[in-house]
Amino acid sequence: MATVQEKKLSQRARRAVLPVLLLAVLAGTAAQAHHGWSWADGEQITLNGTLEAISMAPPHPTLRVKAADGRSWQVDLGNPSQTQRSGFTGETAKVGDAIVVLGNRHQDHARLHMKAVRITLDGKPYDMYPERIRN
Repeated sequence: MATVQEKKLSQRARRAVLPVLLLAVLAGTAAQAHHGWSWADGEQITLNGTLEAISMAPPHPTLRVKAADGRSWQVDLGNPSQTQRSGFTGETAKVGDAIVVLGNRHQDHARLHMKAVRITLDGKPYDMYPERIRN
């Protein structure tokens, strides 16, 4: 049977470990949310559609694009400064605009999610990742 001192020590140890575990879980979640290219398919596709939503919030701006078949895609752009360097800002486009997206779709083709390397609005290209463009 544990003594009172041993029980108190055990409780303190658990209290000390709990914040560390919580921090580890949160860090892992944030890293997963801000992903690179590992989830994307190697082949590039072109998505033609209409803008349904625009978000310029970090960790990376996103677009919601409705394809001709009526399905909505999530399109991840570059990080905010990279997206701005491409010339695309929150004022560049508006909901309802026609858009063409060149990019890499999710490896799980059931997910309507892609990472854009270039978006084109009204004939003007905005290159998020020019070094990755394969035509």
